[in-house]
Amino acid sequence: MRLAAATAAYADDLAHVRRLSPATVRAYAADLRDLQNATGDIELAEIDLESLREWLWRATQRGDARATLARRTASVRGFFAWAQEHGIIAVDPSLRLVAPKRARTLPKVATAPAMTAVLDAAAARAGEGDAIALRDAAILELLYASALRVAELCGMDVDDIDAHRRTVRVIGKGSKERIVPFGGPAASAVDAYLVRGRPVLAARGQGSRAVFLGARGGRLGTRAAYDIVSRAVAPALGTETTGPHTLRHSAATHLLDGGADLRTVQEMLGHASLGTTQIYTHVSAEKLAAAYRLAHPRA
Repeated sequence: MRLAAATAAYADDLAHVRRLSPATVRAYAADLRDLQNATGDIELAEIDLESLREWLWRATQRGDARATLARRTASVRGFFAWAQEHGIIAVDPSLRLVAPKRARTLPKVATAPAMTAVLDAAAARAGEGDAIALRDAAILELLYASALRVAELCGMDVDDIDAHRRTVRVIGKGSKERIVPFGGPAASAVDAYLVRGRPVLAARGQGSRAVFLGARGGRLGTRAAYDIVSRAVAPALGTETTGPHTLRHSAATHLLDGGADLRTVQEMLGHASLGTTQIYTHVSAEKLAAAYRLAHPRA
């Protein structure tokens, strides 16, 4: 089987058998297309370890980040393991392919006062009754309150919100469902949007069940949600752009700073591994170290 055909079959397997998210499937397919650009659409059995090393070396030469190289290494490992498992190749050439170590970067986090200022400003705009302003205030409050991924937020339907229990049902990575709580300010913002804002937007559309709607009444896209958050939060952080993940990072860090258990934060974020959640302990530890250096006489 040639590389292009195998890539298409693998993407189909990821989407319909392993049920990975569309974004993840596209990322895997894009990495394998990059490999095809380097090797040509050749038979899979013709690709050896040296071919893969050459491909990664070219990516390094053109300036690809270490995180990109590490992801592409993981992509081809998964692909060739699948090909061997299905009898397409006899030997997996990627077994000895070494991924460059990722540079460990701490997530960008807004301070609690900065988040309060952002949310108060959004609430003030929503107080004028504009449907879009009501929607944007609800988005910001809910992202920060529940530490949601933007795709989870945009994928929510009206029936997913339990106003009485103050919880929301979301579908996370790997189609895993979880129930996430939210607090009083988010409840007020969401209620105001559902009562006074969403009906205005829904009247422009085709009866979407999505919680958050765009200006034309259809389900709000992740790109639009990113822009909404960036416009509101970036000025508070002194950066040009920042996305919804900043609110997720900030919520996780503030939970740990407030004494929340790491395992509880893991469940709230929907992380499969506790190790993924532990990066937020480094953020809190840095805050502790900074306070120590300022306060301790022998720091």
